[in-house]
Amino acid sequence: MTSSTTEEGAVQAPANRRRELIAFIILAVLIWPFVAVAVVGGYGFLVWMFQIIFGPPGPPA
Repeated sequence: MTSSTTEEGAVQAPANRRRELIAFIILAVLIWPFVAVAVVGGYGFLVWMFQIIFGPPGPPA
């Protein structure tokens, strides 16, 4: 069988498959890279603010 099937065994419509492909491309190319940059940037900002308040790491002065 060349067409993908659902749990009920019915053949999935090509329009639905196309919509899923477009959604995947939008997630993979646009949304997830933005989320990854936001998480890394947020963590860097958190470390920066922590060091402004409590000082840089290292032995006590």
